[in-house]
Amino acid sequence: MIWTLAVLPVLLLILGFPVFLVLLTAAAVSVLIHFNVPPTILHQVMFGTLDSYALLAVPFFIFVGEIMGSGGVSRRLVNWCNALFANFRGGLPITSVAACTVFGAISGSSPATVAAIGRITYQPMRTAGYSERFASGVLTSSGVIANIIPPSVAMILYATSAQESVVQLFTAGILPGILFSAAFMAYIYWRALRDGLAAPGGFSWGRVGQETRKGALALGMPVIILGGIYSGVFSPTEAAGVACVYAIAVTMLAYREIDLPGLFRVAAGSATRTAQILVIVACSGVFSWLLTTSGAAPRLVAWFSALDVSPLVALLLINIFLLIVGAVIDTASAILLLTPLLVPIVKALGIDPVHFGIIMTVNLSIGMFTPPFGLNIFVAQAVFGSELRTIYAGIAPYIAISILVLFIITYVPGLSLWLTQL
Repeated sequence: MIWTLAVLPVLLLILGFPVFLVLLTAAAVSVLIHFNVPPTILHQVMFGTLDSYALLAVPFFIFVGEIMGSGGVSRRLVNWCNALFANFRGGLPITSVAACTVFGAISGSSPATVAAIGRITYQPMRTAGYSERFASGVLTSSGVIANIIPPSVAMILYATSAQESVVQLFTAGILPGILFSAAFMAYIYWRALRDGLAAPGGFSWGRVGQETRKGALALGMPVIILGGIYSGVFSPTEAAGVACVYAIAVTMLAYREIDLPGLFRVAAGSATRTAQILVIVACSGVFSWLLTTSGAAPRLVAWFSALDVSPLVALLLINIFLLIVGAVIDTASAILLLTPLLVPIVKALGIDPVHFGIIMTVNLSIGMFTPPFGLNIFVAQAVFGSELRTIYAGIAPYIAISILVLFIITYVPGLSLWLTQL
């Protein structure tokens, strides 16, 4: 069975098959050869996997990110952040990081954040004298924050796969997301000091107040989503639905920057992205079911226990493994594929599964802007028109910073779990 559940998927991935087809093929071959069950079990498990209340939040949050990115919200968020950091050295790139953080608290999608904020801040950075390498590196890397800070689609998928609370995962991601943002800003500020860059200037509390009034409706989105969840007014799935209604009202009625045909175009794009994710969810459910019924997961736990390594060393090995995986497989696919295998191991080692969910999300999110196949890199190339080698050079310091932050998150579990225990 090791050939159909382990060797065959790897071979299909090397040959370039889509991840959902890799999982479904491996599962189908395993059922036909090794299991005395009717093949109809495949579609029964697939549809059963999608029958999850928590998964309803995925299409809602994707739609919210798309409509807010298309309706002028991102521009108002950038202007608000720019007003706050106008007197900082490196104010424009710091504004980009801050805007990615705030927009990430709306969309929960890393590529959408890079595209939405990059379209607004890339050219002003270039006009202000920042190099193409630096400007593209800042924006390509800062999109990672959207995957970590709630509401994160990646965390919803992990929570569903690991049978953990979405609210707990969202709560655990707040401080790590802020830490990423602060680390990137600190590096940019240090670069600005080293290079003798002047602050753009123009800060005043009057300007901050003016931009706050202009962007109040946009800034209200994360307040509604997170405030509603943590106050117990509604669940994460209900919050996503409320956010959709709010996003439509803001962009169509208040800002009037998107019309009905535009709304349908956004909805069609969101439906496509949702289908791409959920078909992987369905196929990964079959693969996970096979791992469970075949006893592969318990055997993997027993093998890992036989290595007799400490939890600290085990986390180091898992981190290295996930960093490699994240560089070649997209975050959603990797989470759905690996969570059923890794969660039993970390539970056996006494590691909190919520803490591990943050570790896994951060690892795979770093892969979003890690060569050779980081999705953010290709989004940045399309939006900025930069060459890949230029983007690679620009993101190099942020990869190093991200790995350092990852190890802080890994070995200081209180950073993730403190808020969950309040």
